[in-house]
Amino acid sequence: MSGPPRAWQRMLSGRRLDLLDPEPGDIAIVDIGHGLARVARWNGQTAGPHVFSVAQHSLLVEAIGAGLEPTCTAGQRLEMLLHDAPEYVIGDIISPFKAAIGDSYKAVERRLLAAIRARFGLADPTVSEAGLVKRADGIAAYFEATRLAGFDQAEARALFGEPGPIPPEAEALLDPWPSDVAQRRFLARFHALTAALSDP
Repeated sequence: MSGPPRAWQRMLSGRRLDLLDPEPGDIAIVDIGHGLARVARWNGQTAGPHVFSVAQHSLLVEAIGAGLEPTCTAGQRLEMLLHDAPEYVIGDIISPFKAAIGDSYKAVERRLLAAIRARFGLADPTVSEAGLVKRADGIAAYFEATRLAGFDQAEARALFGEPGPIPPEAEALLDPWPSDVAQRRFLARFHALTAALSDP
């Protein structure tokens, strides 16, 4: 077979997404929810009968971020919910391996995230908004590491920073769900936030 190697992924919705040159119109939230609910955080090295999915992690980050900044808008919360959305097609690679790979993975991830933001009408985050996502993500990683992935607290603090308290709604998100539950709850939260965005 001649021509360039295939760089697209067929989605269950019927769409075909080019991973190297993604078009916003080829992105659907049903595909994102389905994929993220089946991608395991920590390469699946977590306790319990179910993987801790990226979909559930995304809900956790949004809940933590809203606890850190109670006045954040629906758009800012949607940015937190979708911060790892590219992983629905490229998977979740642990940070040390991402660093070893270099910029190749991150460049694909950035293009996908830009297309996802465009698809759902999100502007690029400000520096403070990006900082909030990063802080919430780090806190989520700390609690996932210590509650689910076998890290002790000192090791987790060295890697992810001092966590501080998290709100009760975030605590409730640290018990891994079956993939169908994670998918349903992720999609429900997405639709609630987009409905709030469209309210006058």
